[in-house]
Amino acid sequence: MTHRCKKSSGLWKMVVWDEPFFQGKKHEFTTDCYSTPEHGFSTVRSCKIESGAWAGFEHCGFQGQQFVLERGEYPCWEAWSGSNAYHVERMCSFRPIAKRAEMSDDCPSLPALGWGSSTVGSFLVRSGAWVCSQYPGYRGFQYLLESDSPAGEYKHVREWGSHAQTGQVQSIRRVQQ
Repeated sequence: MTHRCKKSSGLWKMVVWDEPFFQGKKHEFTTDCYSTPEHGFSTVRSCKIESGAWAGFEHCGFQGQQFVLERGEYPCWEAWSGSNAYHVERMCSFRPIAKRAEMSDDCPSLPALGWGSSTVGSFLVRSGAWVCSQYPGYRGFQYLLESDSPAGEYKHVREWGSHAQTGQVQSIRRVQQ
């Protein structure tokens, strides 16, 4: 079973400043930021990507022009906006770029494996049937994912079942035959 985790605190680290050239107020992120004003920043004016890859967005809520931010320093908006015809002088939300992991054994706690988020973006079930549970220890809502269901691809939470309202998954186990 392959699953993609939207974010994970040990794999990503981004440091942001509210002024260009790493000046002013500073804040460190290891998970997504839906809105910089919620963290006391009107916008990000410079940043350093210390680990992982990130997607930055012009507006809050992951909206507007998008930028891929890889490991390195971005001292001012030109560093992430580049030579785009549409120059963006601000970044108001950002998130880690989804990673991929494969599982072949039961996992009673994804957070214990280092996933910093409870959200999973999609699943690819290569064989068998798996039960994904909302909380560690196989508790909460359960979602049955099978390899013979449309090629085992579950690209969005809506495909997990009619009651699936969130991508929250914190434990996974194989259905025993």
